[in-house]
Amino acid sequence: MKTELKAKFLQHLLKKKPQDQGFTLIELLVVIIIIGILSAIALPSFLNQTAKARQSEARTNVGAMNRAQQAYYLENQAFAATNVSDLGLGLSNSDNYTYSVGSLTSGVANKAKSANADLKGYAGGVFNVSGNTQAILCETTGAGNGTIPDPSNHSACGTDLKRMN
Repeated sequence: MKTELKAKFLQHLLKKKPQDQGFTLIELLVVIIIIGILSAIALPSFLNQTAKARQSEARTNVGAMNRAQQAYYLENQAFAATNVSDLGLGLSNSDNYTYSVGSLTSGVANKAKSANADLKGYAGGVFNVSGNTQAILCETTGAGNGTIPDPSNHSACGTDLKRMN
């Protein structure tokens, strides 16, 4: 009887039943729920990264405009306060930002106004302080494509702006 029991046991183990294969409905639901939770966590973070990437374009370009203004002042003893092309950067407006320069009392403002209400604006300033040029880079406190205030001076941003450097 022992050998008969062993044979039956081996037959049972080796026998493949079609209903014993695949996943149960519970297992599939658990996997779907886990994927849903992970995507709900990751999607907002991913969407925020695209705005940050677009904003880095403006930050970089306004920083370049600040440095070009300092070089322009060194060569001409005046700031390029009327046209961005005077800086020689080859910088043009993009799908995300419009760039401009404007005269200030003791310096010049370089601005990147967002074309998209979801992006922040940027203002840079270069000031003549005791014969030296000092630069500042500011970011608007909220997103939007409204008017960007001028930096107050070489060490402080204006209202609705926060200092970046």
